[in-house]
Amino acid sequence: MPKPKSNSLSDLGGMVYSTNPNYRPEENDIESNDTPAPGQQDLRVWLEKNHRGGKTATVIKGFVGSDDDLDALGKTLKTKCGTGGTAKDGEIIIQGDHREKIMTLLSQLGYKAKKAGS
Repeated sequence: MPKPKSNSLSDLGGMVYSTNPNYRPEENDIESNDTPAPGQQDLRVWLEKNHRGGKTATVIKGFVGSDDDLDALGKTLKTKCGTGGTAKDGEIIIQGDHREKIMTLLSQLGYKAKKAGS
């Protein structure tokens, strides 16, 4: 599926290119990558079977924050479930069906999580 077309420069998220060799971005130009508190996160947990070579995987989407915090949460969930997985692009993929255990772990860690999908 192709990406939606950008209709203006503001759709690109700010400065695209500067010809000024002495340009320094202002503090408000730099995007803050702070991770909100767990209670402010709204995570979705569901089981995915497609595009995984016939294997099932538990997918957690909706994480907002830095990649380091995403990796730390992913590592915690993988360790507690005793299985492998990955954390990238704002989602955590855990091998196998661990929805109930992950829902319990996320609530213990203070995250708001809901089951979604199939």
